[in-house]
Amino acid sequence: MAHPNPSAAADQPSLDIGAERIAKVYAQAIVEAADRKQCRSEVLDELAAIVDDVLRQVPQARNVFASPKVTPEEKGAIIDRMAKGRVLPTTLHALQVVARHERLDILAEVVAAARRLSDTLDGRRQAVFTTAVPLDAAEQERIVAEVSKSLAVTLAPTFVVDPDVLGGLVVRVDDTVYDQSVATSLVRLGDRLKQRSIRAIQNREFKWEA
Repeated sequence: MAHPNPSAAADQPSLDIGAERIAKVYAQAIVEAADRKQCRSEVLDELAAIVDDVLRQVPQARNVFASPKVTPEEKGAIIDRMAKGRVLPTTLHALQVVARHERLDILAEVVAAARRLSDTLDGRRQAVFTTAVPLDAAEQERIVAEVSKSLAVTLAPTFVVDPDVLGGLVVRVDDTVYDQSVATSLVRLGDRLKQRSIRAIQNREFKWEA
């Protein structure tokens, strides 16, 4: 199954290369600290929940954490009130470290980088499935299973919808782009997705009055 999509960072400003590098540094420190306590999965889930439930859902919190007018000490106190006793000590410590270095504004990117690192350590390769139409969970699982079997790898999938994608389906694993030839059944699936996309366009563009 795909992770909760820290791609939902679509509403976040794009990072420059320097900030991406910094996010990776924090991500590695968090993963290593969690591994020492044997709680990597729990810590990453808790951090992702804070990003999804607080930073993305509560604009005031996001603004406070990103504001240079709020001191690191004040941000740390807010984190204590918000998370102490509700998350693992390792998760709380990670948040405090990020706050102390005034990097809460890139917490979503830190969590996403930590997820990618965790997948790599567990032998999962990053895969982006771009489809012409949205897929339900069962369809997503079927595609991931088919491509994983065809390539003989374990995948960490993310799904993206692009109505203009040719053939209905494009699969990118790490830096390699595969067309539907990775598996014969994907050709049929791609054709079905393409037809669904065409019907969706027709329904949107041509609405007939009864």
